[in-house]
Amino acid sequence: MANARKILIVDSDIAAAEALGARLATLGYEGAGICRSTQDASALAARTGADLALVDVAVAGASRAPQLPAELSPASPIPVVVITADEGVETLRRAGLTEPHHFLVKPFSNRELGVIIELACCKHDAAREARALEDRFFALSIDMLCFLDFTGYFKRLNPAWERTLGFTRDELMSKPFIEFVHPEDRERTLRQNREVRGGGRALGFENRYRCKDGSYKWLLWNAAPDSSERVIYSVARDITARKQEEADRDRLVQELKSALAEVRTLQAILPICSYCRKIRDDENYWHTVENYVARHTGSQFSHGICPHCLDMVVNPQIERMGRG
Repeated sequence: MANARKILIVDSDIAAAEALGARLATLGYEGAGICRSTQDASALAARTGADLALVDVAVAGASRAPQLPAELSPASPIPVVVITADEGVETLRRAGLTEPHHFLVKPFSNRELGVIIELACCKHDAAREARALEDRFFALSIDMLCFLDFTGYFKRLNPAWERTLGFTRDELMSKPFIEFVHPEDRERTLRQNREVRGGGRALGFENRYRCKDGSYKWLLWNAAPDSSERVIYSVARDITARKQEEADRDRLVQELKSALAEVRTLQAILPICSYCRKIRDDENYWHTVENYVARHTGSQFSHGICPHCLDMVVNPQIERMGRG
């Protein structure tokens, strides 16, 4: 078969392994080799490009999960099917065999062998494609995506962080995240972090993060926890420009308020004639004080003579009239 899957067999019983290899060949699979231990299988799997490993439970160990160690294939861990002669529930559970395609119980037919191999490979391929799509989205996203460990360290960051803050992702992951937060924002940021770790969510949370050049940028956060993985999944967006626009708008409003107050003050200064004491209105007409005040306030006047004018103006006029 041109595209036959390559199957690696890991079994301390070489005779049993060779017999299993012969069965695989009749099903159209290609052998990737036989090893006595998972440690020996590491180099062989990497060299042959094995698609799946059939591992005897005695080699895998009762406590090993149904996947070979990461060092078997660091770039792309291959799926593992554990073969066991003991179908006891506790034995399978201790081996981490929680799904049907993770194990084969002896004796098994060639049909069962083929079905389990295809199920394991298909699920692995689908998971790999999903991870590749996730990685592509993670890498190309304009927003700043991150996984934050409950211990306070970033576990994963996408390239948008480097573009926004100037730090490399290694630099950002080398220190607790709080060290990059503006000192004035740290207390409420830690409080929000505790709430999220406790099962809450951060929706529209804002704080400032330090850039490599020493400046700060405003970030808008949405975050949710994954308690089983002890990690917080977060999306952040640079809103520095928006915050600057808000500050500029607030400053403009204050300037307009100040200007309006000055206008009102100027309106309170009435232009009055130094001789006749008439007042000029906004349309450049001159009015007596009585008319102007009455028009703008609705007040009515009652006329009289003050004592000063009586002594200085009225009485002298009366005396003059008497002498004439």
